[in-house]
Amino acid sequence: MHYLSEKYPFLMKYFNNGIHSSDKNIAHCILFYGSDLQAQYDLALEIARMLNCTGTHTPDCQCLNCSWIRENKHPAVLTISKVDNKPSDDTSKTVISIDQARMIKNELLVTSEYHRVLIFCDKDKEGNICGLNQQNFQADAANALLKTFEEPPSQTTFFFLTKDKSDMITTVVSRAQCFFVPSKQDDIRDFSLVKETMDGYLELERSEVLDLNNKILELTKEHDPEEIFTQIQNYMDALLKHSINNPAVKLKLIKDLKSTEMAKKQFRLNMNIQTIVENLCYDLILNN
Repeated sequence: MHYLSEKYPFLMKYFNNGIHSSDKNIAHCILFYGSDLQAQYDLALEIARMLNCTGTHTPDCQCLNCSWIRENKHPAVLTISKVDNKPSDDTSKTVISIDQARMIKNELLVTSEYHRVLIFCDKDKEGNICGLNQQNFQADAANALLKTFEEPPSQTTFFFLTKDKSDMITTVVSRAQCFFVPSKQDDIRDFSLVKETMDGYLELERSEVLDLNNKILELTKEHDPEEIFTQIQNYMDALLKHSINNPAVKLKLIKDLKSTEMAKKQFRLNMNIQTIVENLCYDLILNN
């Protein structure tokens, strides 16, 4: 993937140097974090390809291993999520399960001619790559694998993909080498779903907080709550760009962005959505 070298020259150079050193000097556990989860997944696959290449060791190598990995069909490069690579009798649908963790441990006991790469992530209903958090990768499953993460079999690398390091349990973070993957997406920061609700929110009076609360809560019922919070942040970002010369408004918007990010984290932790929205509206209107 030539475009990865262009988008992430530091990361690609770092891993390329480590892989091609005499002792393949890269960490066994690697945590990527940032908003672009698909980019993290693509990076993990590209590193898996580099680790398993038996051909020209160039980005366009056509050896069997490289071809398999590009097609996501390599037997030793596995995606581990709540819907991928689960035991046949595992009925869990919302988490990476403890039975899944045990299966991984058992499979890693068998020697392999390949460099095994396990990419831990989450997926949404459409199959899009999403980030790990403490709801979809809970402590029981993570703890069942901690010894394996600490002392993995030879030629084995684990990747963990998440939006924020704080979304992961600390025992996993402490065992991984962490890399921030900045978003290189050129998408327009959409806030069409929240514009009508948020227009003029900076001028709202204390008596209007309940009305704002009800409007945002209604939006979270009609759409994915995390998308609503993201669009609120996009709206605030747009305001921030036009408030460069107004320090008071700029400071207020920065605080509001942090409050909205906290709302997103609370949602990922499965807190009650009504409580989350109430807390957010309190921060936006009353806590100035």
